[in-house]
Amino acid sequence: QLVESGGGLVQPGGSLTLSCAASGFTLDYYDIGWFRQAPGKEREGVGCISSSYYRDGSTYYSAPAKGRFTISRDKAKNTVYRHLNNLEPEDTATYYCASDCSEEATTWGQGTQVTVSS
Repeated sequence: QLVESGGGLVQPGGSLTLSCAASGFTLDYYDIGWFRQAPGKEREGVGCISSSYYRDGSTYYSAPAKGRFTISRDKAKNTVYRHLNNLEPEDTATYYCASDCSEEATTWGQGTQVTVSS
């Protein structure tokens, strides 16, 4: 099971850190993807962190996220974090983490809402 938290209302230019905590399995064994879905739009991938157990733990970001969003992993807490900086109203969406970097992930979190508004 994956559980996201950390969403909320933030002003443009602000920052948030989203958490993706795992229970029942070791998060570090998996590539963990972050996705978001804005109202009326399709879900899109916004980044991924590869397993540091089977791969090198490197991170990948989609074009909208580059330079503003980062991903980190805390093995001791079995948690992956998504750091959102310099948020824009266009970043308003429900953010999800998943147990793979692709849409074919078998385990998804319930999502956490991020609203960017003044």
